[in-house]
Amino acid sequence: MEVVVIGGGAAGLKAAARVRRLNDEAKITVVEAGKYPSISRCGLPFYVGGMLQEAKNLLETTYGVVRDVNYFKKVKNIDILIETKAVEIDRERKTVKVEGKVNDELNYDYLVIATGSKPVKPPIEGIDEDVEGITFLHSLEDAEKIFEMWEEDAEKAVIIGAGLIGMECAEALHNLDLEVTVVEIMDHIVPTLLDEDIAKMVETHIKEKINLLTSSKVEKILNDGEKVTGVVVNGKEIETDLVVVAAGVRPNVDLAVKCGLELGETGAIKVNEKMQTSDKSIYAGGDCVECTNIITGKKVYTPMGSVANKQGRVIGDNICGIESTFPGVLGTAIFRIFGMNVGRTGLCEKELSNAVVGRTAGADRFHFHPEHKPIRIKLIASGNKIVGCQVAGFGAVDKRLDVAVSAIQMGATVDDLANFDLAYAPPFSTAIDLIIASANMIRNKLSGLVNSISPVEFAKMLQSDDKFTVIDIRTEKEFKARSVLDERVINIPLSEIREKVNDIPDSAILICQVGTRSYEAARFLMQKGKNVKVVDGGYAFFQPVLESYGIEVGER
Repeated sequence: MEVVVIGGGAAGLKAAARVRRLNDEAKITVVEAGKYPSISRCGLPFYVGGMLQEAKNLLETTYGVVRDVNYFKKVKNIDILIETKAVEIDRERKTVKVEGKVNDELNYDYLVIATGSKPVKPPIEGIDEDVEGITFLHSLEDAEKIFEMWEEDAEKAVIIGAGLIGMECAEALHNLDLEVTVVEIMDHIVPTLLDEDIAKMVETHIKEKINLLTSSKVEKILNDGEKVTGVVVNGKEIETDLVVVAAGVRPNVDLAVKCGLELGETGAIKVNEKMQTSDKSIYAGGDCVECTNIITGKKVYTPMGSVANKQGRVIGDNICGIESTFPGVLGTAIFRIFGMNVGRTGLCEKELSNAVVGRTAGADRFHFHPEHKPIRIKLIASGNKIVGCQVAGFGAVDKRLDVAVSAIQMGATVDDLANFDLAYAPPFSTAIDLIIASANMIRNKLSGLVNSISPVEFAKMLQSDDKFTVIDIRTEKEFKARSVLDERVINIPLSEIREKVNDIPDSAILICQVGTRSYEAARFLMQKGKNVKVVDGGYAFFQPVLESYGIEVGER
């Protein structure tokens, strides 16, 4: 059996390695256009930021051996043709024509297309100028260009795009002591992955380190004929020595289109659950294919290394006669930016018309444990089904996110999640973990035990001239130290709610620090016939939204 793999990235090499483990007699050839097979592109920002000592660290195994051509030949008996490009696929003859370091025609019984993605180049004036200082962060060569500019005393950098790569690149360049400005055309960072309330938490944190311009557009890249000198954003010139384009990626499907393979509605290669293309002898995986959203059943494009590796295994299984399927994705993603951990899975609140949300804020372990750190969880349900989760904080948000992933993928209800028997001890969690507290909050809402408004809705109310009463039920000390400077906001501490019940308007809005005291007050007042609402998540969720809505907060 002859297997040819086009693309030496995660999906291609995973498929090749899986075939080898299942069939030691197969002839396996991998065609890689670049210099390096099996490079971890996800690690490029960390290489640029100085966390890795040298480029070869991106190619090493866990035991320190570099995965080069010789490694794959000696350890796995896989032939890798580097600096060689597949230029034509003849599906009738089952051949692949390659050019470059090797010029040949390769025969195949099975072909794997794992051509990955390529950076999006937005239509910006000056972006195509042949000058020094414009780059992406998609390859090791891109990383080396950034280092060259840094060594030539670059002091300022502009990043176009505040997606995952843009965020990780921002920290990397900041670590090189560059003054970093990130320009995002949408109204908040990571707009395809996060809702506004979670995104604003991250923005509040990163603005201490970098310049962030949302709802802004780079209109032109300026140069002096040799090097970049600046960019024009919203009509205003910003000086810079380096421009990193991080406007996302698109599937690299040129070869697939050329040989007549069917594309999907996302523009990526269409595959079935076995990762077969419209030609049953040709499989495809990784960043060049589209996936199915497990919740909605819709086709989506989710270029992630984790997805690529799983798809590569499925491809290898099926080539070797083992029935194997890839069910789809939830769009799970996680990143760290200046010490804050941020992640999401499933659907966003903004994608649903009937979302029920549980926002919780607290510590990732018992507050008396010296290692406790703050985290925020936004759990999203449709009816009683868990369909999404977003997390942010300085503690262990990843394990809460993974709990949500498990719940969603297994079709768990809110009640199911609320009763998950999670691991508990003070060094690891609170007795009722925040992810369970989030589920309980949704249960309370579904049961009619509490009515709420979101932090964004509350901010918009405060922007208006409408008449309403907000009761801050924190202590007087907390209220005076920092609260919304609005005459419609008054202070009645939780300890005084019962004695002042007759002074509270029937439709008051309650707010506290994290929402717990507001809920307790609301339960009492609702039983007294008052139609009060709580601000979901309290100041912990609301405060980061304030700045973008121009709401004044300060000492009273």
